[in-house]
Amino acid sequence: MHYDVIVIGGSYAGMAAALQLVRARRAVLVIDAGERRNRFASHSHGFLGQDGVPPSEIAASARRQLDAYPTLTWLEGRVEAVTGRADEFTVATSDGGSHHGRRILLATGVADQLPAVEGLAERWGKSIFHCPYCHGYELGQGRIGIVGCSPISIHQAELLTDWGSVTLLVNAAVDLSQEDGAALERRGVTIEESPIVRIEGHADVAMADGRLLRFAGLFTATRTSPSGSLAEAMGCALEEMPMGIQVRTDAESKTTVTGVFACGDVARAPHSVSLAVGNGAMAGAQVHRSLLWPETIAPTHAVGRVR
Repeated sequence: MHYDVIVIGGSYAGMAAALQLVRARRAVLVIDAGERRNRFASHSHGFLGQDGVPPSEIAASARRQLDAYPTLTWLEGRVEAVTGRADEFTVATSDGGSHHGRRILLATGVADQLPAVEGLAERWGKSIFHCPYCHGYELGQGRIGIVGCSPISIHQAELLTDWGSVTLLVNAAVDLSQEDGAALERRGVTIEESPIVRIEGHADVAMADGRLLRFAGLFTATRTSPSGSLAEAMGCALEEMPMGIQVRTDAESKTTVTGVFACGDVARAPHSVSLAVGNGAMAGAQVHRSLLWPETIAPTHAVGRVR
């Protein structure tokens, strides 16, 4: 079968895009590896109509709604390569399959590169987070620790003061200028210079000087990059952003490769479920537009790698 659109990635952005396309009665194939970024979190917050619902339930409900459309095909698997050109793409999957489509929409999401702190990875999404709008309220205005990892940690510490009493754990990873220190002090942020030994318990931080600092929750600013190397292998330009690397897109979700679009966390920041859904819905509409008016398919930005 030759699909109108092949969506690579079936999480929130990918499903939102697919919904717009199947409602336009287009033949859509979604290929999903089943690795949602927020799979470690027990509940999702800040998403209107789904506040406090487990991420797995949101995804399952969305999938059921998509399955009601006869032009949708869903394949659980992993994409190995994409070749060809607009209107004649071929997608090879890990099971040896070969699938053909007119447009490609990348909704593969991103991978989080966590700070190398003992005990952090095991608590990621449970008591250690990156988004205050998603998880800050549930901490009940308790003590919040910021595990320093980059200059963004300074901004994160200032921002989180609306959710509780904040301590910035510098951990030899953040260079604070006098101006930075003064700004943090004005916001009531406590600065801890002693290195972190490990994180234990719920969100307790063992410091190199022997103290154990207890927090209601911890935040850190992860560095992100596209999940897998597919976009780069296809020739899509990547760009360096404050939070990491993302696929370069224009205002119409087009990548630098004609006929290839991208949406969700892999193509935009900041990251949250609600923002991914909104961006995915818009991307789906833009892909549909390119099918109706092929003369609009060319990217509007300069072609070439940013990095």
